[in-house]
Amino acid sequence: MLWEVLRNFSHHQIALYWIEPRFLFNYYGFSWVHPWPGSGLYVHWAVLGVLALFIAAGFLYRLSAALFFLGYAYTFLLDEALYVNHTYLICLFSFLLIFVPAHRAFSIDARLNPRLPSKTIPTWSLWLFRTQMGIVYFFSGVAKVSPDWLRGEPLRTWLADITDFPIVGRFLREDWAAYSLSYAALLFDLCVVPFLLWRRTRAPAFCAALVFHLLNARFFYIGIFPWLAIAATTLFLSPGWPRRALSILRVQLSSRSVADERSPSGQNRFAVLPFVAIYMAIQLLVPLRPFFYRGGIEWICAEHRYCWRMMMLSQWVSTNFYVTDPNSGETFHVIPGDYLDRWQAQRMRWRPDMLVQFAHYLAKEMPRSGPKPLRVEARVSVSLNGRKPQLFIDQNVDLAAEERPFGRPRWLLEIHEPLPPRGERFTAYFPKNIFDEN
Repeated sequence: MLWEVLRNFSHHQIALYWIEPRFLFNYYGFSWVHPWPGSGLYVHWAVLGVLALFIAAGFLYRLSAALFFLGYAYTFLLDEALYVNHTYLICLFSFLLIFVPAHRAFSIDARLNPRLPSKTIPTWSLWLFRTQMGIVYFFSGVAKVSPDWLRGEPLRTWLADITDFPIVGRFLREDWAAYSLSYAALLFDLCVVPFLLWRRTRAPAFCAALVFHLLNARFFYIGIFPWLAIAATTLFLSPGWPRRALSILRVQLSSRSVADERSPSGQNRFAVLPFVAIYMAIQLLVPLRPFFYRGGIEWICAEHRYCWRMMMLSQWVSTNFYVTDPNSGETFHVIPGDYLDRWQAQRMRWRPDMLVQFAHYLAKEMPRSGPKPLRVEARVSVSLNGRKPQLFIDQNVDLAAEERPFGRPRWLLEIHEPLPPRGERFTAYFPKNIFDEN
């Protein structure tokens, strides 16, 4: 996370994402979250970098972990358009770090407090993180059990643009490559956790995870996620591996161990178990949310947040708004890019919640000639994984008069177009930057 903070500064992303845009999309229930005024966000991210360093070094660990979670969750909530799975995962990991005693060895706190060092921690601390990462792998695999993925889409579309990969690049345009990699990714996501948990298959499973994430980092622009996933996958290794690695390198272990290694008391267990049970129930139920609503791929792909549906979609979207002033009868054509930054317009595209937010913004910001409120309609055409473009929402609905949807809105149209044969795919435009699809 320290590296991520430095990258945000070096790539000027703080101003790009949170200061320059005229409008930020807010999460449901968090419309009260706003950017700091002036240079406050630069200071905020600098403090996050310091806190990340403190957590890594184990200095003022509990306080640093709590403040980092609050500070990072704040940046996460500033703009819904910036949602990607790994930023959500970072929020979850940083929240869990508040409660686990990760500072009892190899930390500054352990050196400063003679009562703190220990060679053991409660088992639930490790299994909490293992289960969280296992949920990510599992639901990513479940998402791939879909007709599109089993027919090689969208990997076939993306691999066709990757020709500079050493040795095998020239084979990536072949049908067998799309099918092979699609099924390999499906089997990896579904099987890697059981193989990591079984001692006999743990080493090859970890090597497979290493190759899988390094290939993702090489093929696609998905930010810090491959490196975060590799680091989190080491949690499935034997808990003593860091000490053994240091002993092989002949590094002297100076952390002391307490004489009395007692198990947590019954009272502590009573407090921990309900917290762990409630947290895990939420993590298991939330990814199932899209399946509780009618509809098909158009709904599952549009409402992909918190569901670990990663790298599942290539899309072409045409979004145009038409604002009518009932006081004068005039209608104006609005292109989202005239009011939003380009990256915001690309990520809004066809997500119902964000379309309604933008319609409300237009109705508020555009001038009107009388007391009657403006009417805002949208024409959204979507092509998913090579299908022919289809209308995605009812074009006669006044989005400015609609409440923000919590679930599938009634004005969403179902996409019934089947996935076409390879030679007949609609390929007018597929963005190579799939940052928003992770």
